[in-house]
Amino acid sequence: MKGKTYSLLLMGVIGWSAQATELIYTPVNPNFGGNPLNGNFLLGVANAINDHKDPTSSDPFEQQSDLERLTANLESRLISQLLADVGNGNTGQLSTDDFLLNIVDDNGVLLIQITDKQTGESSTIQVNGLMPD
Repeated sequence: MKGKTYSLLLMGVIGWSAQATELIYTPVNPNFGGNPLNGNFLLGVANAINDHKDPTSSDPFEQQSDLERLTANLESRLISQLLADVGNGNTGQLSTDDFLLNIVDDNGVLLIQITDKQTGESSTIQVNGLMPD
């Protein structure tokens, strides 16, 4: 009788422990259906552990000298001033080592002609709807 009791008890324990609920996989990565709020966190972690640098890319400010950065800033300021003068009804021209910039206000149409000094190639940009002040 003891053997039957132990066998019933053993079968009951085995049967009870074999019961389980359904396993449901929930992805973490939002690209695979996970929570979209995890995206910034996962990108931050990936960027933090990424120690590889693209050998073909270069940061222009790392390779420029102080004089080159000053020249670029002055050219930007001169172009900005030139556009402001054209907005006041004047025409203007800016010449640098690499290109020639000619800006004309033609009755509300802004014409910007850029000429490459080395190749002689020219591009014209036309912007309609220039509003006078």
